[in-house]
Amino acid sequence: MDDSQQQQPAALQPPKIPWRRDPAVRALFFQGALIAALLWAIVTVAGNTARNMEERGIKIGLHFFDDVAPFSIPLDFFPFWSFTLGESLYWEVFVIGVQNTIIISVFGIIGATALGFFVGVLRLSPNWLVAKFAAAYIEAFRNTPLLLQLLFWNFAVFLPLAPPPRQSWTLGESFILNKAGLYLPNPVLTGIGTVIFTVSAVAAIAAIIAMRKWAKKRQEETGKPFPLFFASLAVLIAAAVLALLFAGEQVSFEYAELKGLNYRGGARLPLIAFALWFGLTAYTAAFIAENVRGGIVAVAKGQSEAARSLGLHHGATLKLVVIPQAMRVIIPPTISQFLNLTKNSSLAVAIGYPEVVNVWAGISLNQTGQSLVIMAMTIGVYWVLSLLTSAALNYYNTRVQLRGR
Repeated sequence: MDDSQQQQPAALQPPKIPWRRDPAVRALFFQGALIAALLWAIVTVAGNTARNMEERGIKIGLHFFDDVAPFSIPLDFFPFWSFTLGESLYWEVFVIGVQNTIIISVFGIIGATALGFFVGVLRLSPNWLVAKFAAAYIEAFRNTPLLLQLLFWNFAVFLPLAPPPRQSWTLGESFILNKAGLYLPNPVLTGIGTVIFTVSAVAAIAAIIAMRKWAKKRQEETGKPFPLFFASLAVLIAAAVLALLFAGEQVSFEYAELKGLNYRGGARLPLIAFALWFGLTAYTAAFIAENVRGGIVAVAKGQSEAARSLGLHHGATLKLVVIPQAMRVIIPPTISQFLNLTKNSSLAVAIGYPEVVNVWAGISLNQTGQSLVIMAMTIGVYWVLSLLTSAALNYYNTRVQLRGR
């Protein structure tokens, strides 16, 4: 059969669509128009904002970063970056705000995860009283505004219960508790002491990782579990003790002393920071508990029945059979709760905790008037933290998902 016979008759060929009626062309046109409209809106808003700020004598830029911040940061307590009145610059204020946001978010995520798992398991307890108590906790915290809870824990619970500085609760010179917070001995490393503790920490982490791999291989081969948590704790304690022995005089401790109206020196955990951590943990744990309950319920009952038929008790069944299968259901919604906790930390401005919204988008903005730059940077901080948290937890989620053969 020649080529002329293979060609279809002209009457059977589909009619050619005009370019103005082509769906692909029309889709590109509308997408281009939408992008152009968005760009026009962004340029218009940016132009109006720049013009209004120029009329008010406000220069847009990052020039104010090198100016000295004419205020003090309350509760500047974390050791990673300190603030000195009359010396520290605005960019250091930004770093301190981001640092405090990250620290409270990390510890809040750890606490909320542990408490949420515990309450979620209790929610399904066969004990009627325990299950109802867990349900009451979940309903009470989920249906109350977080801001109200933070104000309650800080101003109605912790601050009234704590004594004034001159009536502090003390345990020798090591532990001092009052309205300013909890004072602890502050380790001071000199000379080679820093190197010794750094090497000890790295060696302990490497030993724990190696022990984890060995314990997993051992359990796969013999079926015998290994007490990894207590063994890891023992390794950390041994590393700290050995570091103290080798460091010797290179390590000293600074204790808090009463000077004037309050204590000075030592390491301090402010009461406001603890109240914020407690409020964020208790609130977010209620949502995580429901995720845990839903994940456990999603596992087929036959799995628990099979485990009990093998002689496993209730705790072992949850740990070895149910929870590992439920994780694929628990993790995705829990990632959203971790992101919510990080963003909800911005409510700490109501109780005076110096996170990025308080010291940067609040105090620094009022002092400089650089609303456009400061607000854009604050939004960028939460955007970056959310992306990093989501990426890390999604990677972990892929590791625990069941894979088909």
